[in-house]
Amino acid sequence: MTTTTARPALWTPGDWNALFGFGTNILVNLLVLTGLLRFVLNLPPEIVFGRILPAAGLMMALSTWYYAYLAYRLATRTGRSDVCALPSGISVPHMFVVVLVIMLPIAQRTGDPIKGWEAGLTWVFIQSFILMAGGFVAPYIRRITPRAALLGTLAGVSITFISMRPALEMFMTPAIGLACFAIVLASWFGGLRYPRGTPAGLVAIAFGMAVGWLAALFGIGTGGRSVDALFSGLANIGFSVPVPAFDHVFGGFEYLGIILVTAIPFGIYDLVEAMDNVESAEVAGDEFPTTRVLTADGVVSLVGCMMGNPFINAVYIGHPGWKAMGGRIGYSAATGLAVLVVTWLGVVSLLLDLIPVVAISPILLYIGMLIGAQAFQETPKSHAPAVVLGLVPHLAAWAKTLIDGALGAAGTNAHAVGMDKLATLGVLYPGLEVLGEGAILSGLILAAIAVFVIEKDWINAAAFAGAGAVLTFFGFMHGPAVGFAVTPGVALAYAMMAGFLFACARWPVLAGGVMRKAEPAAAE
Repeated sequence: MTTTTARPALWTPGDWNALFGFGTNILVNLLVLTGLLRFVLNLPPEIVFGRILPAAGLMMALSTWYYAYLAYRLATRTGRSDVCALPSGISVPHMFVVVLVIMLPIAQRTGDPIKGWEAGLTWVFIQSFILMAGGFVAPYIRRITPRAALLGTLAGVSITFISMRPALEMFMTPAIGLACFAIVLASWFGGLRYPRGTPAGLVAIAFGMAVGWLAALFGIGTGGRSVDALFSGLANIGFSVPVPAFDHVFGGFEYLGIILVTAIPFGIYDLVEAMDNVESAEVAGDEFPTTRVLTADGVVSLVGCMMGNPFINAVYIGHPGWKAMGGRIGYSAATGLAVLVVTWLGVVSLLLDLIPVVAISPILLYIGMLIGAQAFQETPKSHAPAVVLGLVPHLAAWAKTLIDGALGAAGTNAHAVGMDKLATLGVLYPGLEVLGEGAILSGLILAAIAVFVIEKDWINAAAFAGAGAVLTFFGFMHGPAVGFAVTPGVALAYAMMAGFLFACARWPVLAGGVMRKAEPAAAE
């Protein structure tokens, strides 16, 4: 740990690396959500580029500036010069959920994509208040939950939904993907310095662009670049600032019943994910107040929503990665400024046509590698089985997502194909459905149970199993929606598990050992 008595530096050389890494991460998310809004939801370009993206840019700028401020305060208070700001931006899982589960069905039902947009705004409005209220409960949950459970379920997200798509993209275009991967690995893991201190992320992107455009010049498909597409993207450039969208926000309340089905469980998802990421930052040496983090996410999400942005803000996975690159305070604030420029000037579609996405994929894979490794490196070796158990629900959720997507593309679904037919091919779809729903919560609960069993702390193991029974009964995990007795059989199984574990505490002979002192819970 580095200490200093001077005022914390607002910019360090390592901030360049983190800026290009984190900035490209944000850019990829902006490009993806733009594609969803334009080509899935079919929103008109004047709404996407004139209303939604400027509001999303404002939200992300406020968020990154606030977390830079928190990092500055922490550095000032501790006298350290190695404090790294929390990364934040549009929540990636929510981005797909709000478009595909809320906005698209309502747009199709009404024949009006604007109605879908309004429903998305109402969804975020409700989510924002769940975040702000939950910020006062989250510190207590962090204190009672083992670190292996918090980091294990986070690792599950990073390995499946963060790492796998970039890895697949890299091998679909290996001439760019693998070469760019080598560029970032050599620098961020191997310590290689590029000429004049050029950030590895920038070198990788420049290399990917060079290969992609050279391939286009010689008529080769590698990289998928097109001069015609590049010039067509110029049509969306123009200056737009966010304007209030109050009427659209409250217009979506007519779909409140549909919205609440996902808003409540995903609000809880937000709480757990934010706690996991704050825990990850603390393990890396930077302790931020959970309540302030969650409240800030809720407030900036509400501001963005009221200005027309139907996407929630979240603390991102990856703080240890940006810190390892040398990121400190400035990278976060500079990213916020860059996001404003990109979204307010409408250059997102132009960038999408200029930069091969596969050149950015290795950066995301690198972050996923770090987060997955952290779950094993920063917890006791004896808790490794619990970390692996925390991964399992996320693997089920990821597999189900792929199967649903493949069958949907073929114009069918798993139930139409038949569970027996799928089972003969080794696809146990009902198991994927139950295990994968609410994966971040079920991963946390199962990993926590395993940690306390390993430590022979039967009472706490029983308590988490009981919590699993309650959460499952009301559909917060192992169920497709919040409700009453959503999956009663699974809830009963958790209750039976809780009873057995409690019996182990009452009769030590049954348990076969004496309770050891459990790992201290994370301090707030």
